[in-house]
Amino acid sequence: MITAPILISFYFSMPVVILWLCHRYPLVDKIGAVIMAYFFGILLGNSGLLAPGTVELQDTLSGVTVALALPILLFSLDVRAWLNSAGKAILSMLGATVLVVGVAGFGAWLIRYSVAEAWQFGGMAIGLYTGGTPNLAAIKTALNVDSTRFIMMHTYDAVNGIIYLLFVMSVGQRVFNRFLPKFQATGIVMKGSGENEDINSYVGIFRKQIVLGLLAALGLSLLILGISFGLSQLIPQEFSTAVIMLMITSLGIAGSFSEKIRTIPKTFQFGMYIILVFSLIVGSMANLEQLVNINWSLMFFVNFVVFGTMAFHAVFCKIFKIDTDTFLITSVAAVCSPPFVPVVAKALNNKEVILSGLTTGIIGYAIGNYLGIAFAYVFRAFLY
Repeated sequence: MITAPILISFYFSMPVVILWLCHRYPLVDKIGAVIMAYFFGILLGNSGLLAPGTVELQDTLSGVTVALALPILLFSLDVRAWLNSAGKAILSMLGATVLVVGVAGFGAWLIRYSVAEAWQFGGMAIGLYTGGTPNLAAIKTALNVDSTRFIMMHTYDAVNGIIYLLFVMSVGQRVFNRFLPKFQATGIVMKGSGENEDINSYVGIFRKQIVLGLLAALGLSLLILGISFGLSQLIPQEFSTAVIMLMITSLGIAGSFSEKIRTIPKTFQFGMYIILVFSLIVGSMANLEQLVNINWSLMFFVNFVVFGTMAFHAVFCKIFKIDTDTFLITSVAAVCSPPFVPVVAKALNNKEVILSGLTTGIIGYAIGNYLGIAFAYVFRAFLY
């Protein structure tokens, strides 16, 4: 059995190996570091080598890594670039939110005779695909969803999410550029840390001066996490996750206004490394045993909600002339939650959309529980 210290060491060392493989082998680089992290995580999680009780450690580490990564990623951004496209990003998120309610409701109607309590899955889907897993867990508790059914929903979503991310990160941009406007770059994002710096480059990251700067950025991120967690204790627990994420994002953005902080080299790359740790952890939590006896109706429902909403969302963006990158980043913020925004921004090679994705994703965190719980009961009233 793999003990906790060995597991933690693996989580933080394996991304270094993955980044080296991406740098050394072009084919691995095309697959992508995040997908590789998921792959190795799934292999580990389903190997039978993890000790009992590992889930609690994984939950804690996944939350902490995301909380530490977001401010570090935000430090290098110039808020003025985001302000130029904020209106379209919020409009895109509004369209995605309205559409997921309609698609989830129709999907729940389609499976109402083949899946018991389909209205619960409709409500969980709305919360999950406007905010993320924290909303899914909260709605599960609010609606008294059976734990086994919850795990099935979570597992199918994890598998579907990988397929969705593969599409978005590989050919999504090229596909949607055919009928949506292309993103118009402002060119003012990477002030100080190198306007022409490749966001995928880790060359020189171990130089003493850069390491010292990154340690300072990590210290600031820990301080932000501490402040955010402390403030979250002043409000009801059901809102604490949303408040922590909101505070972390706000304080990270505030830090980016300081030129001294914004010009720390390699903060974006360091934040992406931590995101790889997060991806490895999440992958190791996927339970493939749930896929042995697949509930095809529920699997259909999850795919229908994700890709059905994406299709209608693309049409919405076409009507309102919203560009491809903004469409994709807000779609990811809704379907996969804010932690995956930097991952997709990297695949799009576009840092300017990170703030749009994170901000709209936070809005999803804030409203997901309300929408999911409210419409679940609306679905129950109309479906039965």
